[in-house]
Amino acid sequence: MVNENIKAQLAHRVRDFYARGWVYGTSGNFSVVTERSPLRLAITASGVDKGRLDQSHILEVDSAGAVRAGAGAPSAETQLHLAVIDARSSGAVLHTHSVWSTLLSDAHFAAGGLAISGYEMLKGLEGVRTHEHREWLPILENSQDMAALSADVERALAAHPGCHGFLLRRHGLYTWGEDLDQATRHLEVLEFLLEVVGRASRL
Repeated sequence: MVNENIKAQLAHRVRDFYARGWVYGTSGNFSVVTERSPLRLAITASGVDKGRLDQSHILEVDSAGAVRAGAGAPSAETQLHLAVIDARSSGAVLHTHSVWSTLLSDAHFAAGGLAISGYEMLKGLEGVRTHEHREWLPILENSQDMAALSADVERALAAHPGCHGFLLRRHGLYTWGEDLDQATRHLEVLEFLLEVVGRASRL
C-alpha cells in the first residue's frame, strides 16, 4: 500500500500546480516511485479534476501499469511515466498541460525540439552550473497509441541523455527528478523558461 504521507504530498503538489495554471480540469498526470523492487508507483487517477484532487485519487500501480491499490483507473499515459523511470531511474515524473508548453510544442515541432539558453534560471536544473547551458527539450508527436509513444519517449531520452524534460506536440511538458522535490523544482524552472521564451517571441 502507498504510504499516506506520500499520497498527501503528491496531492498537495498537484493542487498547487493547478493553482499555478499548469493543469486545468482533468489534464495532467503525476507519479512518485514508492518501491524499486518490485517497482511500485503512486500515480494520479484518470478523470479527476486536479484542483480537487486528494489522497483518495492516488493509485498504486506496478511495473506493468496494473492497479495494485486504490479506486479508479490510472491514466493511459502511465506507460510514459514507466518509460521515463526506466530510462532515467527517476523517483518522480510530472506532466503538465500549461498554455506555453502547448503553444511552443507546436511552434517548434518542425525543428524536433526547443533549445533554451542564456537564462539564469537554467541553473535550477540538476547538474547545470551556468546560464550559458543549452537545454534541449525534444518535441514528440502526440499519439493515442501509448505503446508507440512510449517507444518514441525511450528513443528521445536515449538520444538526448542530458535533457531534463520533453514536450508532446499540442499537449504539454514531461519532466522528472530523483524525488518529488527535485522533479517539482525542474517543473517550476521549465515552466518559467517556457513562458519567458513564449512571451519573448511576441515582443
